Amino acid sequence: MPEDFVVNWAAVLIVGGVGVAAILGMFMTSRLIAPKRPSAQKDLPYECGIEPEPYRWSQINIRYYVFAILFLIFDVEAVFLFPWALVFLDTIPAVFYEMLIFIGILLFGVLYGWRKGVLQWR
Repeated sequence: MPEDFVVNWAAVLIVGGVGVAAILGMFMTSRLIAPKRPSAQKDLPYECGIEPEPYRWSQINIRYYVFAILFLIFDVEAVFLFPWALVFLDTIPAVFYEMLIFIGILLFGVLYGWRKGVLQWR
């Protein structure tokens, strides 16, 4: 094993140890000098200054979540198209056809959701 390799990792371990020791020191200092005045009011969840009420059952419309998930899926897939367009602009034409297949699968997903009525807002 080269000596430089050991020296470089020794520096990493020393810095990591100092970092962990600093974090533990800050937590212990905070634990020792922080004021401790427990009360029932402090144990309540904070709701923007509004007193919390007991749980009430409410119906949640799944339509909002379906729209959010569809947006995330197609938004993330669209993000993949931009770097692809820049990287593979002047390369092999087969990559272009692979991306067309990918876009076709996405289009199939949108059409499937449309036909099932998922995209209808009632």
